[in-house]
Amino acid sequence: MILYVTYWLILLLLGRPSSVSRGIGKYSTAAAAVEDPITPSVTVDYTKLLINGQFVDAASGKTFPTLDPRSGDVIAHVAEGDAEDVNRAVAAARKAFDEGPWPKMTAYVNIPCFTCYLVVLIWNVKGFKFSVLLKFCLSVQERSRVLFRFADLIEKHNDELAALETWDNGKPFEQSAKIEIPMLARFFRYYAGYADKIHGLTVPADGQYHVQTLHEPIGVAGQIIPWNFPLLMFAWKVAPALACGNTIVLKTAEQTPLSALYAAQLLYEAGLPPGALNVVSGFGPTAGAAVASHMDIDKVAFTGSTDTGKIVLELAAKSNLKTVTLELGGKSPFIVCEDADVDKAVELAHFALFFNQGQCCCAGSRTFVHERVYDEFIEKAKARAAKRVVGDPFKGGVEQGPQIDSDQFEKILKYIDYGIKGGATLETGGERFGSKGYYIQPTVFSNVKDDMRIAKDEIFGPVQTVLKYKELDEVIKRANNSRYGLAAGVFTQNIDTANTLTRALRVGSVWINCFDVFDASIPFGGYKMSGNGREKGIYGLKNYLQVKAVVTPLKNPAWL
Repeated sequence: MILYVTYWLILLLLGRPSSVSRGIGKYSTAAAAVEDPITPSVTVDYTKLLINGQFVDAASGKTFPTLDPRSGDVIAHVAEGDAEDVNRAVAAARKAFDEGPWPKMTAYVNIPCFTCYLVVLIWNVKGFKFSVLLKFCLSVQERSRVLFRFADLIEKHNDELAALETWDNGKPFEQSAKIEIPMLARFFRYYAGYADKIHGLTVPADGQYHVQTLHEPIGVAGQIIPWNFPLLMFAWKVAPALACGNTIVLKTAEQTPLSALYAAQLLYEAGLPPGALNVVSGFGPTAGAAVASHMDIDKVAFTGSTDTGKIVLELAAKSNLKTVTLELGGKSPFIVCEDADVDKAVELAHFALFFNQGQCCCAGSRTFVHERVYDEFIEKAKARAAKRVVGDPFKGGVEQGPQIDSDQFEKILKYIDYGIKGGATLETGGERFGSKGYYIQPTVFSNVKDDMRIAKDEIFGPVQTVLKYKELDEVIKRANNSRYGLAAGVFTQNIDTANTLTRALRVGSVWINCFDVFDASIPFGGYKMSGNGREKGIYGLKNYLQVKAVVTPLKNPAWL
C-alpha cells in the first residue's frame, strides 16, 4: 500500500494531465515544442574539471559543447578531460586516500570539537578566534557530518540543481525539483547515517586464536555515471563510497556534465577535504576508458548500456583486475493480470514506460496484458498516450520533455519504423513532435510479437509495446526469455498470483501494483546482462569495502 501511494504521490506532484492541460487536444501542445524555449533561472558557473578540490582546465585545453535538448543550442562549453586528466585526478585521489584526512576521520561525532565549541559559548573565552576553532574542527571532522551538511546544501540549492538537471537533460522541471533533488538529499542522509555503523565481526575459530574481521575502504573508486539521471546516479555512487572512507574519480556523461559539477562544488563547501572527490567531464573512449583501465584505481562502478559495460569489464580485467559493479540495460516486463482494474493498470503501465521520456533502464517496456482485458487495455492506453502533455520541460504541467540528443532521437524513430515494418499495429504517435528540439510523440504499439525488435531491444524512449498472453506459466516463460533481467512490474489483485510471479521472474526488482519506487534503502541491480552487484541500501556499502581477517594467538585463555 505504501509503495502504491508513492506512485500516486508522484502523479500528484507532477500533475495529472486532466488538471494541468484543460482545453489541450490530441498533440495540441506541439506549439509548446516550437516556441522559443523558456530561459532557465540559473547560471552555469562550473564548466571546468574538478581535481584536488580546484576547478581546472583540461590538460589539452580542449572543451566540448553541452547542448539544450529543447533546441540543440549550446548551453556551455565544458572542459574535455582525457587520459592525462584522469591521471591527475587519480593522483589527487590516491594522495587523499593514502595521506589525507578523509579515510582517517572518525565516522561519528567528534567529542573534543563539541567540547571546545561549548567552552567558547559558555565561558566566552576572550581573545579566542572562532575561525581557529572552526579550522581545527574541520580538520578532524567526522565523515557523517560532512555528508549531512551536504544534504542540507542540496535542499538550500534545490531549484538551481533542478534547473541545471532539466536544462542539460530535458526532463520536466517539476520532476527534477519535487522528486529527484529531494531524493538526492535523502540518499546522502541515508549513507551519512551508515558511516558510523560499518564494522567487522569477532569470529570463533578452531584453536586458541582471537579472530576478527575488519571492513576497510577499498581505496580509490572510479565511477562512470549516465545521462538519464545524472544527479541520482551521482548519489547512488558517491554517497556510499564516501561514507565508507574511499576517495573518488567520477566521470560524468558527456551529454549532462553540469549538475554533477555544481553538486561536487557543494560537497567541498560542506567540508570535503581536497582530492576526496574529483570530477572529470569527457567522452567514453577517452576519459571513460582511462578510468576503467587505470592501474591505480581500485574499483570501478559503471551505469550505462550493456555493450559499454562489457568494454568497462574487459578494461578492468586487462589492467589490474579491479572489482567492477555494473548496472546496465533492461527490457522489463510489466504484466497486467486478468483480474486487473484496467483503468489503474493503464495508468501505472503508462507511468512505467513513459516516465523520464522513456529513458529509464528499468522502464516497463514490454507490457504483457491478459487476453481477457487486452482490447480494453489497448483502447485506454492509446487514449492515455494521446493525452500526454509534451513540451518545454520548464513549463508547468508538462509531463514529457525532449529526448537527450539527436542520436537518441534518431534511434527511437528508427525503432518505431522497425515496429511498423515488422507488423506491429501503430495505435498512436510514431512521429516527431513539433519542428524544433528532440521531441517525440508518445507512441503505442499493439499486436507485438516476442521476436520483433521492438520487443527484444532496449529502445530507451517513449514507445510502449503491448503483447497479449493467455496463461500465467506462458507469460512467465516469455517474460524471462530476454537477455536482460533488471526489473519487472506486476499488476494483480490476487496475492497468490503476485507471489508466484515474484519468485518466478528472473530480475533484480519486482514491483507489485507500483513501479519505479527507488528509496535509498531498497537495493537495485540486475540479473543476466543487466549487470552485476547491487546499489543502494546496505548492499551498496559492500561495493566499497574490503574484508580483512586478523588472527592473533591466545595464551592460556580463560575461555574460547
